[in-house]
Amino acid sequence: MDDTPATEDRDPLNLRVLRILVTVLTVTMIVGLITVVAVFVTRFESGSPVALPDQVTLPEGETARAVTFGPDWYAVVTANDLILIYDRASGDLRQTVTID
Repeated sequence: MDDTPATEDRDPLNLRVLRILVTVLTVTMIVGLITVVAVFVTRFESGSPVALPDQVTLPEGETARAVTFGPDWYAVVTANDLILIYDRASGDLRQTVTID
């Protein structure tokens, strides 16, 4: 018959608490990672929220460098330091801004 107390097989209290904390931290990190991945997938899956124009006619000799969009306009920055602002509905040139 074995007379050794059963408490010798058990971990000390501080080690059990530490083991529980590590497990909770691991579960929290896994849930957080899954949440971040889900947010990225749902945000980038929707595509472009802005309706892009079918065709933009630039003045002769101009090439586009960048495009930006406003509520009812879009702007094209050209290689010759011009900003061409177009009406989104009609596609007409509204304004030309020269960058100095």
